[in-house]
Amino acid sequence: MNIDYVAIGERIKKARKEMNYTQECLAEKLEVSIGYISQVERGITKISLDLLGAVSSILKKDIAYFVSGSNISAENYLLSEITADFAQLSTRDKQLTANFIKLLLNRK
Repeated sequence: MNIDYVAIGERIKKARKEMNYTQECLAEKLEVSIGYISQVERGITKISLDLLGAVSSILKKDIAYFVSGSNISAENYLLSEITADFAQLSTRDKQLTANFIKLLLNRK
């Protein structure tokens, strides 16, 4: 399994900004350098699992969110993901998806 450290870094950056933390603030809380945070957020440096756990705690996100992009501890996480994906579809594809869901519901 390949780990996408660029995606992990992007998610850390997004979560950090959602908390209104600067790189400096996060670095202080983790007791690492600002440069290290910058490199992690750009996917240049691989973050350790221990440090990712600390980031998870500080930024109040499940560690799975940083690794996979899914916050499984959040209520209705799957619905949130489906809604976000659905919003990106064309109007035609949205209609096809809605029809498919109706077919699934009526197949009993």
